Amino acid sequence: MLNNDNKPKKIVIVGGGTAGWMAANLLACKWKDTEVCLVESKEIGTIGVGEGSTPHLKLFFDAIGVADSQWMPRCNATYKNGITFDNWSAIEGFESYFHPFAAQTDDVFTVPLFFKNIQARMQGYSVNAHPDTYFLESYLSKNNLGPLPDESFPFGIAYGYHFDSALLGQFLAEHAQSHGVKRVYGTVSDILVKEDGNIGTVILSDDTQLTADFFIDCSGFNALLMQKTLKVSYKSFKDNLINDAAVVIPSEISAALPVHTTATALSNGWAWQIPLRNRFGNGYVYSTNYINADRAETELRQHLGLLESDTQANHLAMKVGRVEKHWHKNCIAVGLSQGFIEPLEATALALSFNTIEQFMNYFQEGNCTNKFEDEFNKDINGRFDGIRDYIVCHYKANQRTDSDYWRDCAANNNTSENLSRILYLWNNSRDFAGDMYKYNLMGSYQPKSWACLLAGYGIFPQHNKNKSTVYPSYQQEIEGLNDFIRRCGLNFKNHSELLM
Repeated sequence: MLNNDNKPKKIVIVGGGTAGWMAANLLACKWKDTEVCLVESKEIGTIGVGEGSTPHLKLFFDAIGVADSQWMPRCNATYKNGITFDNWSAIEGFESYFHPFAAQTDDVFTVPLFFKNIQARMQGYSVNAHPDTYFLESYLSKNNLGPLPDESFPFGIAYGYHFDSALLGQFLAEHAQSHGVKRVYGTVSDILVKEDGNIGTVILSDDTQLTADFFIDCSGFNALLMQKTLKVSYKSFKDNLINDAAVVIPSEISAALPVHTTATALSNGWAWQIPLRNRFGNGYVYSTNYINADRAETELRQHLGLLESDTQANHLAMKVGRVEKHWHKNCIAVGLSQGFIEPLEATALALSFNTIEQFMNYFQEGNCTNKFEDEFNKDINGRFDGIRDYIVCHYKANQRTDSDYWRDCAANNNTSENLSRILYLWNNSRDFAGDMYKYNLMGSYQPKSWACLLAGYGIFPQHNKNKSTVYPSYQQEIEGLNDFIRRCGLNFKNHSELLM
């Protein structure tokens, strides 16, 4: 049934966690006349280790009318300018690089010079093409400056967050309930499907029956509605994303509070470090084909200097891939039930937000029918596949040779056509950014991000090292850029000061 605004009269969300409560909040704020009910089990826990975001989380909070000051202190949240990648390359001078978020200063003043010097380096000039030189966000993170400028600074900066995912889920639950969302505790025991193939009723273990016009599957890797009930097929990414496990250990926060996530390459995967107000969140993402859980935990403890610590570790299994359809019949899947790409670029919440928002747009545009179901699924699959390609590139292009894991990652040719073309352009194009736009190869990331990754690894043709000089205007341009970025930085406060 539809209400007077041609929106569903009632929606049932199966599963809580961040994805479920994000969906509940968006529905409650945008479809005010729709009854929203979320059912979650007290017995079934959430994964609860996704503690970093892209700027999409800011867009989500803007959409539901919540300011940073309302939720960040409650969730021990900090700001995030981007991600530092350490030890993914063994090339001298490129052992580390910073992947920034978007900023208006980049597009207008710094990106053109970045690409100019990339092309000059490709042609053999001895210019600095390391990405850390070219972006205000890199300067901010290096100097522990947060992303909120003084009011007089005329340029915007996109930023993400670090947060306690369990506390974020609690905050979102309270906010959704204050806007009329009904919360039901219970464990799903059965799901009834109607003759037309649509879901009709969710039955709980205490025989409570929840009927609705539309259902949202936020049941995690179980995928109770989309995969187990509606039999939507699943596409695994294991052929080119081989990591399938993680071990997680918290540690004591430092005196100076970083404003970036750090992703450090280890022997058989990589370790994250996420700064919250009260602790560091740490984890090691690895492949069980190369290292077992005990050895992975030992390596992470050694990396953190916690070999003698009795702090308990949490071990997790990962299922990397996506469903073939994120919307089928009267159901959409959001969060882990729709798919998961390892957390290297912290994209999980962005995908959840995009899925909910795009569904609401397509559903209304189709007069609350499944008219645009195929277009929606193509859209969301494209987002998943684009992120997959970018993360695969981190492994495929890695410049390490110290273990079978890293050598096998570099030798893995299970790459998409889009990624293969991007790598070809990097090595052969005279206008990398322009050709990416020309051939529509951006996927989920702009040329700036692809260039930060590949230049950050130090991937430049070795046969073009015949020029020892720089082009005439180089020194003046670099000095001007450094002064511009330094003076921009005067408009930003220390990260800790922003959180007071």
